[in-house]
Order: sequence, then structure tokens, then C-alpha cells
Amino acid sequence: MKKLNILILCLSTILLIPTNVHGAKKLGQTGLKFLDIGVGARASGMGEAFTMMEGDANCIFYNPAGVAKVGSEDANMNAVISRTQWGALLRYNAAGLVYNAGLWGNFGISLITTDYPQSEWTTVDESTEQGYEELGYVDAGAYAAGLTYARTLTDKFSVGGNVRYAAQHMGQNLLSDSTTVENNVSGLSFDFGTIYYTGFESLRLGMSINNFSPEYKYQTYSFQLPLTFKIGTAMDLIDLIKEEHPDKSLLFSIEVIHPRDYSQRIHTGLEFTYMGMLSLRVGYKFNYDEEGLSAGVGFNVKGIRLDYSYSELETFDAVHRGTLGLGF
Repeated sequence: MKKLNILILCLSTILLIPTNVHGAKKLGQTGLKFLDIGVGARASGMGEAFTMMEGDANCIFYNPAGVAKVGSEDANMNAVISRTQWGALLRYNAAGLVYNAGLWGNFGISLITTDYPQSEWTTVDESTEQGYEELGYVDAGAYAAGLTYARTLTDKFSVGGNVRYAAQHMGQNLLSDSTTVENNVSGLSFDFGTIYYTGFESLRLGMSINNFSPEYKYQTYSFQLPLTFKIGTAMDLIDLIKEEHPDKSLLFSIEVIHPRDYSQRIHTGLEFTYMGMLSLRVGYKFNYDEEGLSAGVGFNVKGIRLDYSYSELETFDAVHRGTLGLGF
């Protein structure tokens, strides 16, 4: 009965955090929004309720504490490569690598790149028939490269952190005196996270802070990165069944997200895994203008993992993600 009370208390704590799930509200303005895009088909298939996940290099992008348990007797390195095709021809790529250094903890590296669709650069010119002059195409893009460190402090508590160098270039501005100004920004950002096992079966709690940074600046305009605070809980629901099912797991995850530039949101996700080889996933994101339902599937054969996810959007075309994972 005591353990059941712990479970009820943990879930109640998450769900009772004040959250408006009936209407999103714009609260502030941030830049480099590519850092907000979900990374990895496994996470996306679970509605990005991924703050409590562990043992996967994808955790670098959600909660670095999750990489503290990467590594096993068969493999002490884990790598992921992910590709996302968004609307308007925007290509979003990510890669992460984690190395288990034993007593020294786990180390990781990551890279995110974003290619914006090609657009033409023009200036007003009333002497031409069309009323403007073509100046070529805008060179626009963004990337973030990071280092990660995580370790388990006890058998129940893990911590981790990221430091990233993020940059974005958005072409040029033509000033009134016919000179041009490059629209480039860059700087450091930081992530921090924890995961704590309560002692009741596989139930754990945790939190993460993502994209903490000083202000960035385009010429005279300053802005902040999409700082996000997350708190959540997760558990393998198979633990609640009295009979043993070592070949199956049903992972449930729920978390509350407080972004700098929007009202609070909720992510929920389920992942059913059979024999460690086949995974089926479904998730839902509350209080979003566009995103909501998502689903996915994954295959794991001898350390090679292939994941696919489908994310439904309200107005635009659905988003498809693919991820290749390797353990070695």
C-alpha cells in the first residue's frame, strides 16, 4: 500500500501543476527556434515525453542525465543519426555519440544542423519593369554543436549537462547607404537535468532545463534562446502486473513543459517493446497550435536500431522522422 501511495503521489504532483491545456498563449519572444524541434524518431513517436528516458544517445537532446546509463557489457558506445523533413523544404538533421568511460562517467558529443529553403534576395528598384532588382539567393542556415557529461551518483540518482555552441546565419541586409550587413549570431547555451528513482518498481522522477543562455543579438535587436523547464515521471507499467513478463515492457511517460515563449504544455507517451526487438509507440502533445498526435515503430537487431515516427499537424503536412541507432 505504501508503494501504491508513492505512485499516486508522483502522478498527482505532475498532473496538478497549473497548466492551461485548452488554449495556447504567447508569452514572450525567443530566437533560434530550431533548438525547439524534436530530435529522434523514438522521442517523437512518444509525443516527446522523453525527459525520463535513459540509456539512449537521443537523451542528449532532451535530458542529458539520461545518457548516464548508456553502456553495457556488450557495448560501451551509443550513436544516433536522425533526419527530419519539415514543411517548406526545411531539412533538420541531428547526430549524437555517447561513450561510457566507467568510473569517470559518460561523455557525449552532438550536432544539429538546419537548412532553410532557398529564397531570393531583392531590393526596391522602380527603374525596372517589376519594381525590384534581384540580388541572388539568401544563404541561410543554423547549427548547434555540443559536449555532454553525465554520471550516476547513486543507484537511484543521475545527473547530466550539455554545453553547446549555437549559431545562425540569415543572409544580409541592404542598408539605405547601399552597404550590406551580415545577419549572423552565435554563442553558448547550457542544459542540465536529473533523474531520480523513487524505489517503487521502475518509477522515476526528474527534470531538465534546456537552452539556458545569455542574450543573442542581431545588430540592435536582442533576444533569448527558447529556454524550457521540464518536470516529469515515467514507469514500466508491466511492473504492476504480478506475473513476470521479462520479454515485454510498457513504458509510460508524462511531463509538464514550461517554455519561455508559451503557456505550459503536457507531453504524454507510451512505448510497448517485445523481446527488446520490436517497439510500438504513441504520444500526444497538449496545448499546441499545430502538434498533437504522434506514433512510431522501432526495430532493434544486434545493436542496430531503426526508428520511424509520424507526427500529425493541424494545418501543415505531417512530419516524418527516421533515426538510425548503433550500439558498439
